[in-house]
Amino acid sequence: MNVEELRARQAPLKEQYRQEPETALITLKAQGQIGAGVTCRIETGRTLVEAGLHPATGGDGLSLCSGDLLLEALVACAGVTLNAVATAIEVELRSGTVRAEGDLDFRGTLGIDREVPVGFQRIRLHFDLDTDAPADKLATLIRLTERYCVVYQTLRQSPEIVVGYDVIGRQNAP
Repeated sequence: MNVEELRARQAPLKEQYRQEPETALITLKAQGQIGAGVTCRIETGRTLVEAGLHPATGGDGLSLCSGDLLLEALVACAGVTLNAVATAIEVELRSGTVRAEGDLDFRGTLGIDREVPVGFQRIRLHFDLDTDAPADKLATLIRLTERYCVVYQTLRQSPEIVVGYDVIGRQNAP
């Protein structure tokens, strides 16, 4: 895709969202089925993924760790965003690699030490780019990638999360 094709695809959407802002609000959804062992099956659009416990928390290593999936979502979103931004600002990328690494202290997850936070304590996102673009263009590319990457921004500015539940298959007792 080149800059003209990208602009042609995005222009009508941008205009629609300016004229009808409510049409820009889209709800993305994910769903999984609780599985056997300590797993959850997630349909990712084209394939089925089974998430389970990380070996550091007692998992057998056969299922994907949800922490890995989170980092993979970050890499995917950052890679797509970087490529779109590079196209938009006309930075030619011959190739590139996006890497994410996250540090977890499983004492928090396993409830061993209440002072240790549950979750990633630090995430590093790195781009290896094969390009001849000058440093100022690359700085702009990275800055705009950070600015427009949905997963990156969600992790940086945690949204409100509301948790609820329904009980299914159980008859109500008086």
